[in-house]
Amino acid sequence: MKLTRFLMKLSMETVQIELKNGTIVSGTILNVSPSMNISLKNVKMTVKDRDPVLLNFINIRGNNIRLAILPDSLNLDTLLIDEVPKKTRNRFNSAKTKPIRSSNDSKFKRGARGGRGGRGGRRGGR
Repeated sequence: MKLTRFLMKLSMETVQIELKNGTIVSGTILNVSPSMNISLKNVKMTVKDRDPVLLNFINIRGNNIRLAILPDSLNLDTLLIDEVPKKTRNRFNSAKTKPIRSSNDSKFKRGARGGRGGRGGRRGGR
């Protein structure tokens, strides 16, 4: 399972996130995007060598995240189960094959680089 899929399941959980610049952000996860952007509410943000700041809401860009510290009470066994069903092969579709193309097909009549040929322009492109 991908890390972003796992984090998406953690909505409404309180986590602590360390950023690449050393800032520590703790809050409750509202949303996690596929690019690992995280929205938090009830945030306490501690910038390195400064006093903590309380915020109602913050968005964190995914590529700025160094690590996420999860609560100890989290049941990882249930969260790590992949819920996406595997695709089953349809026995009727497996017999179909792609037709073999010959050099007479319209795809092959346009030259090696495609297009309609010529050098462009209204009068032939001198």
